Amino acid sequence: MYVVIMAGGGGTRLWPLSRPDRPKPFLPLTGERTLLQLTVDRLVGHPELDGLSLSDIAVVTDRRYGALVRAQLGPVRIITEPVGRNTAAAIALATLTIDRPDDEVMVVLPADHRIDPEREGVFRSVIASAAANLAAGSPFGVADPLVTLGVQPTGPATEYGYLLPRYEAAERIGGLQAYPLQAFEEKPAPARARQLYESGGVAWNAGMFLWRRRAIRAALEKYTPLPMLLETSLGSELALNAAYDRIQPLSIDHAVMEGAARDHRVVMAALDVGWSDLGGWPALLDALGVRVEGGVVSPGQPAETTEDDLLVQSEGSGMVVRPAQAGTMTSERPVALLRGARDAQPLVQALLDRCAAAEARG
Repeated sequence: MYVVIMAGGGGTRLWPLSRPDRPKPFLPLTGERTLLQLTVDRLVGHPELDGLSLSDIAVVTDRRYGALVRAQLGPVRIITEPVGRNTAAAIALATLTIDRPDDEVMVVLPADHRIDPEREGVFRSVIASAAANLAAGSPFGVADPLVTLGVQPTGPATEYGYLLPRYEAAERIGGLQAYPLQAFEEKPAPARARQLYESGGVAWNAGMFLWRRRAIRAALEKYTPLPMLLETSLGSELALNAAYDRIQPLSIDHAVMEGAARDHRVVMAALDVGWSDLGGWPALLDALGVRVEGGVVSPGQPAETTEDDLLVQSEGSGMVVRPAQAGTMTSERPVALLRGARDAQPLVQALLDRCAAAEARG
């Protein structure tokens, strides 16, 4: 088994913490270690994963962030893309670049998600069992399936994609609750999110996958032109740049998994480990023990504020947090509006200080 970690950009809902020059994976949002470092920490050197080592880890990242990955992880394999083209291109490049036996299981994980620290052992056990009993097996009569991990929803979220398993076909396999997957559904509108949540039998799409190398390669060749575009460009930076100029940004869900689900090639395993994608200020502060509402307000967009709210914004070369005033606010740059968070100002200030100190260290 080996692991491919996708450390891309994005994180615009966490402005001004997450920015193009230092996106979310490279920030110490929940403690002294960055999200990327924590992703590797929970994988390497644990008995549940048979002593998986740094040599079994590869990080796919935009060329701009290669030095950040090296500084934070040291001697790990780094696969750099000329420019981010979403997860399908990243996974295709890793599949073609990493020379491992075709029957080995590749685990694909995002670099910027949170797992409850008290349930990290459970997370590793799920990965180990899903690799051995699902990706390397023939669950539901599917040889070499594409496996995805689904998170039990806790509400009608619109910020996550959904997995729709064939709930009635569930089986207990290797200690995991597993299902043939019927369909993927992208981030829904509020009414559809509530319908999905209230219907039960659905899961959030955590963007975590397991498959044999030969299985994902065959799927990429069937559903996308990526292997044909990329294979002849390997080993030449100029050729890779030209290939990436021709690639349409697509998620692996759109490019491969939706078609594979229709062809009955996808299996889902349930994952209950306190997962969050820390995709916005409310999710981040919830992970730090504070419940707030709000988010990033775009430049020029009016927003009603009260004295119980906090504002987080960039100022000069740094970040500041201050109480809001009652009334209507507009700003020339994006600003994070945290509603009802005034009492959490020390915690937010500590978060800003921690991220600023990490950036100052390089």
